[in-house]
Amino acid sequence: MKKVLFAAMALTLSLSVLTSCKDSEDKAKQSSEDAAKVLEEAGEGLKEATEDAADAIEKASKDVKEEGQKALDSIKKAGEEMKDAAKKAIDSM
Repeated sequence: MKKVLFAAMALTLSLSVLTSCKDSEDKAKQSSEDAAKVLEEAGEGLKEATEDAADAIEKASKDVKEEGQKALDSIKKAGEEMKDAAKKAIDSM
């Protein structure tokens, strides 16, 4: 009788371990799928952020160019005004 009881206990324990291993395998598979999905979403987010940064840099570059051109125009205008003022000063002497 003891042998039958030990055999039944061993069989029960073996089935319990097999069930536990199967559950662990399923959980590991699900975790791997979830991780792959998260990485894919992160990659898409990173791509969008990179594109947004590139757009912002391009816009800033255009803005700087425009401001530089305005500054150059102002310097030219000031130079012409100084030239005219100097010419008038020389003519009045």
